[in-house]
Amino acid sequence: MSDKGFMEIPREDRGYQLPEQRVKHWKEFVIPLAPEVLNAQAHRCMDCGVPTCHGGEGSGCPTNNEIPEFNRLVQIGQWKKASENLHSTNNFPEITGRVCPAPCEAACVLNIDQAPVTIKTIECAIADKAIEEGWIVPERPQSRTGKKVTIVGSGMAGMACAQQLARVGHEVHIYERHAKAGGLVRYGIPDFKIEKGILDRRVAQMKGEGVTFHYNAHVGVNVDINDLRRKFDAVVLAGGSEVPRDVKIPGRELAGIHFAMEFLPQQNRRVSGEPVKAPDILATGKHVVVLGGGDTGSDCIGTAWRQEAKSVTQLEIMPRPPDQENGPMTWPEYPRFKFRTSSSQLDGDTGRDFAVATQSFSGEDGQVKKLHCIRMNGKERVVGSEFELNADLVLIAAGFTNPVHEGMLEQLGVKFNPPDSKLGPPG
Repeated sequence: MSDKGFMEIPREDRGYQLPEQRVKHWKEFVIPLAPEVLNAQAHRCMDCGVPTCHGGEGSGCPTNNEIPEFNRLVQIGQWKKASENLHSTNNFPEITGRVCPAPCEAACVLNIDQAPVTIKTIECAIADKAIEEGWIVPERPQSRTGKKVTIVGSGMAGMACAQQLARVGHEVHIYERHAKAGGLVRYGIPDFKIEKGILDRRVAQMKGEGVTFHYNAHVGVNVDINDLRRKFDAVVLAGGSEVPRDVKIPGRELAGIHFAMEFLPQQNRRVSGEPVKAPDILATGKHVVVLGGGDTGSDCIGTAWRQEAKSVTQLEIMPRPPDQENGPMTWPEYPRFKFRTSSSQLDGDTGRDFAVATQSFSGEDGQVKKLHCIRMNGKERVVGSEFELNADLVLIAAGFTNPVHEGMLEQLGVKFNPPDSKLGPPG
């Protein structure tokens, strides 16, 4: 292998099954790189003097993965040591290796020329190799502290917290309001992006480490938070932000208009065989409009195409971003204003429109049928640019505003910052 690394080896990343193949199933469709290609891609990393990919203030890896180190270990074929290194900073690299937006690659020095090291792919390959080889086993503590900790919420933050606390000898209990652990990864991100057996494997590992999971346990509703405070030495709140941002315009009350997180969890439950509460929200045979241009909106698109929607259109109130960021200006920060096309948007003939505001919904017999839109110029509406879109199903994917206040947080007397606070949304 050349010692000149990125100067002679071009960037090569994972591929996908063809759209006509992948939309027929709910399984992952990413095609892994061959071992020799992974080795070559790891050689592109040349251990630069200041590895901004590591993470830091506002850029790079949020978990501070030691990226040049594990790249070097892959280069020399030391996969087990690479796994040990990766797991020293990241509890669940097979999950981040699938769904993380890879700010590490944005911070890579080579991204100045739009050809960063394929860090996310190498991370996922290390994690998958560890699973394949049986290296992912319970890590039990050598002694117990006698302390008891409970964690409310079994998303990735709650699970990682529980695992770390259990490994130092605490007795750890997780309370989860749903039937299974995993939070947004379990009930929000579609199976075609991450199959849920990956979560089940980690839950089994954590049970082997002594973590106790309590399911269908909604703290603040059917579990008293003050009882937990009395029974445990510490309580960790890891519930996340779950209140969706609404679109408060005329016609919002019509049937067929739903939040993304009403739509996506239903399909995840269908795939896993869990019951789905009526009414079923399905895109089959419908004109679907997705409001919001982020990852959640993209997940709605991929799900709608797999449910055989008649058409899918995605609207974004912001203007169309440039095709490429200005590397010297943005690096090493993650370029938020950049035109990106997800695999879901390529699953079908997805219509994408920017700088569009929805003014109202209209329908027939209480069911939404049309969106009434107008084009935007910055914050100003362009007079005379009004247009309509057919819509039998509207999915609102406009982000989240704050954690749920009712129940647990109110019972705890948690203070919430005001809506106009510079700290962000209330809660």
